[in-house]
Amino acid sequence: MNLVNLESVSHAYGPKPLLADVSLGVEAGERIGVVGRNGGGKTTLLSVIAGAVRPDKGRVTHNRGLRVGFLSQQDTLDAGAAVREIVLGGRAEHEWAGDQGVREILANLIGDLDLDSRAGDLSGGERRRTALARLLIDDHDLIMLDEPTNHLDIEAIAWLAGHLAARKSALVAVTHDRWFLDAVSSRTWEVVDGRVERYEGGYAAFVLAKAERARIAQAAEERRQNLMRKEIAWLRRGPPARTSKPKFRIEAAQALIANEPPARETVELMKFAAARLGKTVYDLEDVTLHAGGPDSGPLVLDDLTWQFGPGDRIGLIGVNGSGKSSVLRLLAGTVVPDSGRVVKGKTVRLAHLSQELAELDPARRVLESVEEVRKYLQVGKREWTASQLLERLGFKGEAQWKVVGDLSGGERRRLQLLRLLMDDPNVLLLDEPTNDLDIETLNELEDLLDAWPGTLVLVSHDRYFLERVTDRCVALLGDGKLSLLPGGVDEYLERRAAGTALTARLGTVAQPSAAAVAITSAPEQAKDGLSGLSAKEERELRKELNRLERQLDKLSDQESRLHAAMADAASDYEKLGSLDAQLREITAQKDTIEAEWLEVADRLGD
Repeated sequence: MNLVNLESVSHAYGPKPLLADVSLGVEAGERIGVVGRNGGGKTTLLSVIAGAVRPDKGRVTHNRGLRVGFLSQQDTLDAGAAVREIVLGGRAEHEWAGDQGVREILANLIGDLDLDSRAGDLSGGERRRTALARLLIDDHDLIMLDEPTNHLDIEAIAWLAGHLAARKSALVAVTHDRWFLDAVSSRTWEVVDGRVERYEGGYAAFVLAKAERARIAQAAEERRQNLMRKEIAWLRRGPPARTSKPKFRIEAAQALIANEPPARETVELMKFAAARLGKTVYDLEDVTLHAGGPDSGPLVLDDLTWQFGPGDRIGLIGVNGSGKSSVLRLLAGTVVPDSGRVVKGKTVRLAHLSQELAELDPARRVLESVEEVRKYLQVGKREWTASQLLERLGFKGEAQWKVVGDLSGGERRRLQLLRLLMDDPNVLLLDEPTNDLDIETLNELEDLLDAWPGTLVLVSHDRYFLERVTDRCVALLGDGKLSLLPGGVDEYLERRAAGTALTARLGTVAQPSAAAVAITSAPEQAKDGLSGLSAKEERELRKELNRLERQLDKLSDQESRLHAAMADAASDYEKLGSLDAQLREITAQKDTIEAEWLEVADRLGD
């Protein structure tokens, strides 16, 4: 049964038609992901389907009594209203507190907020999560979400995907989060040049199907060109000899990538990175760091010794507020540790993309702003001009001559990122680089980073991007350490769900908000880790803790020696590959022992 029908719908803002003669429908229970370039009409399509915008031409029909929930990008919350009033309306406390579904939504989206807080006192991210919670608590036949993952961390995004998949409502979602698209979508719509192209399956299926369509179109064009050449030859030669027509084999989409090389030539990039950086990139020695300065704010790192080596591509994971940005600022040198020291390699040429937009000259043109840094850049084995790189990151044609002061926030971020890359750094610190980037631009950025030789430390809630451009993940789990995650994001989510991450805020005991107190339904756990332990058991556990710490120290030494050996063997591909395999084995051992250490420390209450 169709819930919504669009018949020959057209709509434009200014001279550019965003939708041109579009006809489509949304069926009950259908889950649709919407993709396309920024400014291409995705939000307009959602607004037209939801009935929030009346199209210039055509007709939109809603099923009678249709209940639509629409999360737009505009903030419409009443600044004077309390969170409780916005989210729960007039529901009595015993009514919502006794509903497990409501408690789950509140706990996962606004569990850190006081329900009596006023909307006007919340941050942009908190307001966004409040609006999402309000929508999900109500029953809808059709849920429409415009960028629902904005301001959510990896854990909350995973929960939201599972929650939406379990609901019976139909779903139409615009998002640049490709992992989320794959997790929730059974169909994909691409808004391009006023059309809506439809594909079966989520993001991965969409990419394969689109590539297959392009291959078939290319084969058709080649066939047309061949026929034209033959026709010209016939005109020149007279009647041709009888020949058989060429046969074209339609292959499965998977064949497109059967013989493709890996995204990154890891050993070759390691060689280049070692040559550019030498043996030392960053060595952290006995570093203690609080997010708010010495002994102020949450504890981020506690007496940590760690090494970032040449060619490392590391994804840094943790809940919001765990200190990920603080770690990047520590490496960038904009904050200093409370104790210990950070040793920076002499050859390090750093570029740090923070979440704050750097000041750009508003009077300069986009191309001028990039060329003043550098006009050419060598990426891998190819040299690119500033104009070519701008085009890859979405500044096509006349857009390169726009005045910087007229750019949107997303365009400024893309420009800032490209200026950093044009400075030819050998160490990149990227803090949420995917904010405001559409999927096509993300693909181009990933391709650029694939060929970039250097050390990369990335903080991102975009799980697809994180797993795509990094080789290893480490997490801030609340114990003042950086924990290696051989299993990547999946392992992080498992450890969070299992409770092996100590707290939601590093080094502190998370204080529940009024909402969290009301939401909690599980029995309270014992807070004293030593309760029930005899003196002998405590001695044995401390002995085991010391043994594990000695093992970790030994493995850290081996890790440092391997990094040095890899730098020395930069020109020997075979040896470099062998050393890299040894390094991965060592890191996996360290992670296993760290998990054992956490378990013992938990029992001791340390």
